[in-house]
Amino acid sequence: MQYTEIMVRYGELSTKGKNRRSFIMQLAQNVRGALAEFPNLKIHADRDRMHILLNGEDSRLVLPKLEKVFGIQNFSPSIRVEKNLTALKQMTQQIMEEIYTGKETFKITAKRSDHSFELDSHGLQQFLGDAVIDSFPEIKAQMKRPDINLRVEIRRDDAYLSYETIKGAGGLPVGTSGRGMLMLSGGIDSPVAGYLAMKRGVEIEAVHFASPPYTSEQALQKAKDLTEKLTPYVGGIQFIEVPFTEIQEEIKKRSPQGYWMTLTRRMMLRLTDAIREMRHGLVIINGESLGQVASQTLHSMVAINEVTTTPIIRPVVTMDKNEIIELAEKIDTFELAIQPFEDCCTIFAPPQPKTRPNLEKVLELEERFDIDGLMERCLAGLKIEKILPEQAEKSNEFADFL
Repeated sequence: MQYTEIMVRYGELSTKGKNRRSFIMQLAQNVRGALAEFPNLKIHADRDRMHILLNGEDSRLVLPKLEKVFGIQNFSPSIRVEKNLTALKQMTQQIMEEIYTGKETFKITAKRSDHSFELDSHGLQQFLGDAVIDSFPEIKAQMKRPDINLRVEIRRDDAYLSYETIKGAGGLPVGTSGRGMLMLSGGIDSPVAGYLAMKRGVEIEAVHFASPPYTSEQALQKAKDLTEKLTPYVGGIQFIEVPFTEIQEEIKKRSPQGYWMTLTRRMMLRLTDAIREMRHGLVIINGESLGQVASQTLHSMVAINEVTTTPIIRPVVTMDKNEIIELAEKIDTFELAIQPFEDCCTIFAPPQPKTRPNLEKVLELEERFDIDGLMERCLAGLKIEKILPEQAEKSNEFADFL
């Protein structure tokens, strides 16, 4: 079946009142980003629906990408026909000939936005229903939950027919809730956290800490590849590489092993917060799951969070590992995440980290460090790279925050 258009129905946008238009415009921008490899598409975002004109593009390639765009409730690939009863009858019979196997029940659902059309919705349903029965005398009509629901929409330009309804990703369009900095470690949890934050409309930028030569180029590439797995939901994500070697060496040299993890996470949080301010973000997002590791006990979280008043969103905080893995498999990040390339947290993990770090002790230990100088040198070495779906194109910018 050669489709000519995809009709998109919005999700939660119907509840947004006066802000509805800005949400729809953001969704249209995200759809354009997600479908950028199809240059012939034309996207028209109206108040109630979005219409994507295929203009010869292959719908079989477009539809899977559209499924991942947050803010879409569902969508239907449609066929455009002339707005007259003869053309509608012929196309209805043609569609049914292709999809009817002799067992399904059917229903015609008509909507008429052009009230000058010769039949009203009820009359059009009756007319096209009779056309189906003329072709298939044995077929049964069923008003509730039919196997085939053939939808017909009469608009001012032409008529459109569809029979498929494909479930969208739901949620809110990415960008409508503001920007957040995702602390992306390269493990299983943080990509899932980023995915869930995007589903609630947060535009994420991935902040990854690298400590060469202790961490490898493969570990860095793995983090970029995980970021790439999240790009189909928005069209592109900024990846920020943070040079962390000097800080970790200082922590290892000047503090007892039990506090390495606490001090490391506090520095990571300070730096992420500084980057958030530079990049005009509102929140920090991470993949912490309560009690999963030493730095994710409540006592550790309190000691680590003390360095900032910025809100920290933890989308997976109450999930157990199996639940997180299930989501990671769904978004296709799991196999990448378990590749054996260690990140900086793993490389410098102490044998017996404090699970109940004493905040006074932490503050005392930090007096041994030139925190401002360490942060200044670290931030001066940031590398920022835009990751696009399938790495179709990259644009690099280094230490450009203005």
